[in-house]
Amino acid sequence: MYKKMLVPLDGSELAEITLVYAREVARKLHLSLVLLHVYSPAEAEHVPEQQAYIDGNVDTLRRELKKETGLTVQGELAEGYPAEEILRYAEQNSVDFILMSTHGRTGIKLWTMGSVADKVLRASSVPVWLVRAGASPEDIYYKLPTRKLLVLLDGSELAESVLPHVETLAKQQGSDMVDIILLGVCELTPVGVYYYATVPIDWEDYIARCKLEDKQYLDNIEKRLKSAGLKAHPELLTGKPADAIIDYASKNPVNLIVMSTHGRSGLGRWVYGSVAEKILHGTSTPIFLVRPH
Repeated sequence: MYKKMLVPLDGSELAEITLVYAREVARKLHLSLVLLHVYSPAEAEHVPEQQAYIDGNVDTLRRELKKETGLTVQGELAEGYPAEEILRYAEQNSVDFILMSTHGRTGIKLWTMGSVADKVLRASSVPVWLVRAGASPEDIYYKLPTRKLLVLLDGSELAESVLPHVETLAKQQGSDMVDIILLGVCELTPVGVYYYATVPIDWEDYIARCKLEDKQYLDNIEKRLKSAGLKAHPELLTGKPADAIIDYASKNPVNLIVMSTHGRSGLGRWVYGSVAEKILHGTSTPIFLVRPH
């Protein structure tokens, strides 16, 4: 069960899209929030202003969440490099996941939020919930009467590391209110295509076998989740994984995409890191990324 989320802020309006979104996530999952601002040693003389910035946001969220019993909102300041301090705080304070924007300030002495998010994602031992800067909370959260989680799976144990988190996300929101979509993609142009120049491939047979194997795999995952009391159904696509997933999300609006940062590798497998990056840039849907241990 999730209890606490960490929300890093850099002082920009772009980063503060996470405040509205974090408020709603806190309500739906009944979570306590920690707002963290990291300043550099060169900004130490402006600590009072930094503190006022955090205190103001904490006060606003406390007022907005005052009817939610048991929830707490606190603010923290830290001096140092943003990514390092975010990771340090999460590790030392029992944070369940980090919710942050993909972009924020730019310029000298200011965070480049995209770079910070990337560094946090690569090293975090807890999931990172990314909200694309400029996305509208109303569009991505409120308009769907049922919460829809799009779970990306490629058949690997690494990709399946998201499943315990999927169960937790669904149960804390109310199992009856959440639909889980298990999405697999049969890749039409597998990695290592140069290999096929000397080894003939029957592509129709390859796709048929891929669909059969992936369907059986997704059906088994569906049974696993249903046995846990959750609503789930599989969807199977063909094409380039990132393109197929982005197209599906644009035509079938979902509240959250859940995926691992790594999955299969080798011939005919997804290159998961690049898929995650393309999806992040290709959709406004928030993404819950899990880094397998």
